[in-house]
Amino acid sequence: MFSFFLKRLLLLIPVFLAVSMVIFMIVHLVPGDPIDNLVQINSTPEQKAALAAKYGLDKPLYQQYAIWLGKALSGDLGDAIILRRPVADLIALNLPHSLALGTLALAFSTLVGIAAGALAAVYKDSLVDRTTMTMILLGSTVPGFWLGLLLIMLFAVQLGWFPVSGARSWDALVLPVLTIGLGGVALVARVTRVAMMETARKDFVMMLHAKGVPSWQIELRHVLRHALLPVVTILSLRIGWILGGAVTVEFVFARPGLGSLLITSLNQRDYPVVQGSLLMLAIAVMLGTLLGDIVQAAMDPRVRERIK
Repeated sequence: MFSFFLKRLLLLIPVFLAVSMVIFMIVHLVPGDPIDNLVQINSTPEQKAALAAKYGLDKPLYQQYAIWLGKALSGDLGDAIILRRPVADLIALNLPHSLALGTLALAFSTLVGIAAGALAAVYKDSLVDRTTMTMILLGSTVPGFWLGLLLIMLFAVQLGWFPVSGARSWDALVLPVLTIGLGGVALVARVTRVAMMETARKDFVMMLHAKGVPSWQIELRHVLRHALLPVVTILSLRIGWILGGAVTVEFVFARPGLGSLLITSLNQRDYPVVQGSLLMLAIAVMLGTLLGDIVQAAMDPRVRERIK
């Protein structure tokens, strides 16, 4: 198992280098100049050039990338141009809010999605199946930012049950978690339903029915357990997706987090903060994929054999 983990970890190194290069190039291709947000209206070209040299923006892009990557590998993500604080400190200040939101949203979408998918699979082609999947499909087609605004209008403005925005109390998490989690419920439920229906056609399931094992035990103890393998794959990918999806949701609910930090920094063309935030999101996706592979390998030895 350790050799499997080591091989998967080594495979992430070229992926990390490629992703870091893409992030750096995309950020620097965005129109605008962060120096314009620092200088005064009547500043001379010499003053702008001095500021550009101070932050290393006067060097060729390949040199800037090499310097940034070298520092990033040592844990130094540079200093924010506008806020004039270490980027690592800004990320450390905002990351806990995004992690709390993402973890709760992932847990919600996992539990509700698996339960809904299992219910639809057990009662396949029935009214329960059609109703469940129709509601899930409708929920997955609503854009997250629009769903967030609808929830604010209904539960915060009209009913007054939850705060409109901010992160001052635990109940401020409810609406953002629902906004992010409902989209994931649809995906998890569909994968669970299909996987359970395929597993139910296996020979060992027919044998269990022939032995007289109660249907509910077969569905819960055997079919659902074997069907969780593709669900784990989806959930591992959703770890990074949820953090990325929280960008717009945090902005809609005016919550602190990587999303709000990223959008603010994009508007200000603050390259170091944008690069650091995007790099953290990319690392979250890679670590989520690695975690999913490890869980899959622990559940199914055939996964370990394929990579030898």
